[in-house]
Amino acid sequence: MHFTTWNLLFTGMVSSILLLNLVQWNIYRERIYGLYAVYMLAWLVYFGLRLNGIYVYTSPSMQNFVRGTAPMLAYVIYFDFIDALVNLQSTIPFLLKLFRIGRIVILAYVLLIGLLCFGYWNEAIFNSAHTVIRLLIIALATYAIPKINRLEGTVPRYLALGSGLLLLGAIASMVMSIGEVYKLNPDSFLYSPLSYLEFGILGELICFTLLLGYRQRRGAIQSAIIEQELAREREQHHREQVEAELENEKLQQQMSAVQMKALRSQMNPHFLYNSLNAIRLFVLQNDSDNADKFLVKFSRLMRLILENSRQEWVTLASELEQLELYLELEQLRFDNKFDFSVETDATIAQESVSIPPMIIQPYIENSILHGIAHKPSRGHIHVSVRQNGAGLQCIVEDDGVGRQKASELKSRTVSSHKSVGLKVTEERLQLISQQTGKQSAVTIIDKASAENQPTGTIVAIQLPLMTVKV
Repeated sequence: MHFTTWNLLFTGMVSSILLLNLVQWNIYRERIYGLYAVYMLAWLVYFGLRLNGIYVYTSPSMQNFVRGTAPMLAYVIYFDFIDALVNLQSTIPFLLKLFRIGRIVILAYVLLIGLLCFGYWNEAIFNSAHTVIRLLIIALATYAIPKINRLEGTVPRYLALGSGLLLLGAIASMVMSIGEVYKLNPDSFLYSPLSYLEFGILGELICFTLLLGYRQRRGAIQSAIIEQELAREREQHHREQVEAELENEKLQQQMSAVQMKALRSQMNPHFLYNSLNAIRLFVLQNDSDNADKFLVKFSRLMRLILENSRQEWVTLASELEQLELYLELEQLRFDNKFDFSVETDATIAQESVSIPPMIIQPYIENSILHGIAHKPSRGHIHVSVRQNGAGLQCIVEDDGVGRQKASELKSRTVSSHKSVGLKVTEERLQLISQQTGKQSAVTIIDKASAENQPTGTIVAIQLPLMTVKV
């Protein structure tokens, strides 16, 4: 194969590698791919001018200038390429200084060659300068390659190997040129000094292409690892945030439970005081029968109150039993001034439905003291429990004197009582809403006759429909 044929094949291979690199530069937009492309372009210009189709269109001056400067300019780019790969400032600072000096020397050399080619041609000076600069580059490469090879990692190994192949090709080409080996067989490319420089450049370009591919894969793996770590950190942060929210919710529930217990503890002593005072009155009046009945019912009621006071929720059956005992006690205390009835929706399973303890009792007590107590005739209190949509509605209805009349007649003691009983119950309903996230409220309706005269009061308590936890 003649050198012209081989040179055409070589430029084709370098052009293919250049196009591949340009595609990668367009994808990744990294400076290192731009340096690599300019480096290959310098070699393409150097060897492209030797193609028959181009050689005839260039002047001897331009040919000599490109032959003398294109490789040196390629080495200037090569210095930056090495620095971008291994960061010479932190790895081999002295080599970085040598590269900077090398750039200055090459710049001076390019100016000299330009002056000789386009101004004052002197072949002896041209050949001497060309030989000296090649020897300086070989000396610099001989120093740099072992230094780079000692660095840790795969990238320096690829870089040292490629640079070593280029160095061997350059030395072989220079030796063959000085020895005029090409004269032994001018028709064979194997005897052409430039062929061995091209062998070295091809070996170097293959190593550098593999190097950049490895570097890109390593970067992708590192990015994937970082992304996984970030994802784990985000997941951990989210888990900790959820745990913190759950812990905060748990604390809020515990606080609500403590507040509920505190509110119940305020209510129970108030009821106990009224009941014990009623027994005292029976004893003072020598009414032993009623005192006995009251004590029996009172002891049963106290047992239920003590059991239920330790629970946040009790069965509807237990609460209704407690309410009936309370109403019976109040009947005795007020000398049968009223009768009562308790009604439950047949569709409600009383043993399976939960209700907050002592939540209805304060409104019954309020009906007795405010409505029935001031009524001249016998009164009636009706308690009903029914399902209302997704909730439970408890209604306390009386036929007393109404709220307006009661407000006119109430005494200081009664006023104090109301502030304790109803205020505490309203606070409990608010806490139940916060605790369950479901509506808990009370509505009071004033009953009136056709003549717009008060005929009693209706209290509707809306509670969440809760089932008993097994």
